[in-house]
Amino acid sequence: MKVLLAAVLTAAVLTVPATQALAQPLAVPGQAAAMQRDFGLSEQQMQQRLAAETSAAKLLPAAQKAAGASYGGAWYDARTQQLVVGVVGQGHATAVRATGAQVVAVPVSAKALDQQKAAVDRAAGKAVPAAVSGWAADPKSGTVVVNVQAGKRSKAVDAFVAKLAKAGAVTVKEVAAQAPRTFSAGTVGGDPYYVSNIRCSIGFSVYGGFVTAGHCGRSGTVSGWDGSAIGSFQGWSFPGNDYAWVSVGNGWWTVPVVLGWGQVSDQLVRGSSEAPIGSSVCRSGSTSHWHCGTILAKNETVNYGNGQLFYGATKTSVCAEGGDSGGSFITGDQAQGVTSGGWGNCSSGGETWFQPVNEILQTYHLTLHTA
Repeated sequence: MKVLLAAVLTAAVLTVPATQALAQPLAVPGQAAAMQRDFGLSEQQMQQRLAAETSAAKLLPAAQKAAGASYGGAWYDARTQQLVVGVVGQGHATAVRATGAQVVAVPVSAKALDQQKAAVDRAAGKAVPAAVSGWAADPKSGTVVVNVQAGKRSKAVDAFVAKLAKAGAVTVKEVAAQAPRTFSAGTVGGDPYYVSNIRCSIGFSVYGGFVTAGHCGRSGTVSGWDGSAIGSFQGWSFPGNDYAWVSVGNGWWTVPVVLGWGQVSDQLVRGSSEAPIGSSVCRSGSTSHWHCGTILAKNETVNYGNGQLFYGATKTSVCAEGGDSGGSFITGDQAQGVTSGGWGNCSSGGETWFQPVNEILQTYHLTLHTA
């Protein structure tokens, strides 16, 4: 197990059609036990959910293409176990339904909503009230939803929301009273990697190194669980983004594996297909190990305080704790992203955001190490 900690962890989305999924083994059946625990489902219910999510993820590209310019975003509906695609107007609704996806009317296209979110990001600046956890584009309402911590609404918050509203349609949502924070931690012996007195978690193996969170470090030697040198940071970005990549040498090597910590089998990484909102996702980290939940939102701006904003985050219902930063988010055998931060813990619960992995690969021209 310790050898695998030296390798980069990775994630992925199942690609088995729903009609076949129960007739053949799932790509990563070992995940089901952890997901049963975190979702409170039976083994059969979990297998059925995974199969349906696999079908939805596979369907998404065709449904988006059919929607064309009227595409208004997509999400997985756990109740109906189907992919739902938002469409502006009725011109492309029939073509989208023909792919097998459900169709709902939405007020604005995904492209227009992304532009609206970018305008809100610019209007917000860096002076964000501490009571504002962040904001995200919501395809269902066609607005940017501003998340305000419960019981902390104030004149300063209202003034901030009013400023954002000048850049586009916004709505306010009350969320957990705890503020988001990054999940790095002080040195603890035997865990994945260290930068000075900070411990973080390996994300995914790429050829030549691994990717992780940018707030974990930017320079200096990166040491492994045994104290020996792994390599050094070759690129990093935080705040704004939260990603970095570390070169690997000194006898260390990369493997396309996400550690299961004995709770599930170690998971092979076979790609980085992006799972839609509503899909299941699991996280591996050096402190709280293996936990699962649901993708809640994408392209969210997170306020870590003191002017530290994280743009383009994916929000999940998965818990995490200090030291889990940088660790793998994976759906099936498809890498999704690296852990950034959140609120709460794995005893009382919480939410966690991750940096999408494909953006890291594209930014640094890296190739994911896959099985």
